[in-house]
Amino acid sequence: MLVGLISDTHIPQAAKYMPPQVKEAFKKVDLILHAGDIYQLSVLDELEQIAPVLAARGNGDTKLPPDPRIKESQVLTLDGMSLGMTHSVEYPEPPWCTIEKAMEREFGGPVEIIVSGDTHVAIVESYKGILIINPGSPTLPNGMYQLGTVGLLEISLGRVEACIIQLR
Repeated sequence: MLVGLISDTHIPQAAKYMPPQVKEAFKKVDLILHAGDIYQLSVLDELEQIAPVLAARGNGDTKLPPDPRIKESQVLTLDGMSLGMTHSVEYPEPPWCTIEKAMEREFGGPVEIIVSGDTHVAIVESYKGILIINPGSPTLPNGMYQLGTVGLLEISLGRVEACIIQLR
């Protein structure tokens, strides 16, 4: 299974439209996960033309109307692997909130993969046996108005690989 990962699109604040490079990066994905700060449901509609979409509500999504694709957090089992997606997980782990406490709060228990956004900083790291992925932002990476990043997650037969794609 190939999953497209995106977060912090901030449409139309950061850009009027989704960069066309996102569609190219996601052309072979089976599912797209948006980790919040969507701002407009049309973003999910556009992504859904590529593959099914699930999303987490971001701190900037307070005015989005109810939509069955959006939850505060999502917990999925993909090809036998547990994945939790939410907009914000404190990482690196701060002293006041361990990753275990964050998983309990956000997902109701442990997961093997965490997908989050919020920081606009792309990362793929393994920490305490958990794969942590932040795809950054395609429109506002590192807080700068320029073409940014998305992520790809491949899960196959218990093997997991993730990468960040710099959009060009």
